[in-house]
Amino acid sequence: MKNNVDQALLDAMSKNPSNWRGVFYFNRKDPRLVVPKQNPMLGWTFNFASPYAYITLLVIIAIAVVASYLG
Repeated sequence: MKNNVDQALLDAMSKNPSNWRGVFYFNRKDPRLVVPKQNPMLGWTFNFASPYAYITLLVIIAIAVVASYLG
């Protein structure tokens, strides 16, 4: 039962328009790194209030840059 309540709370946070700045999601209270977009059919996005989002993006960019130089 607690999982259902937690999931409902997380879903409510990601659907709250005040947590969105354009296409970017910012919510320090949301522990998730990746959240569904406002329209879930469009996929997922990062929670840019989490420092791990920036680390993840830097790693992805570094991999792409290294792969372009080695390939």
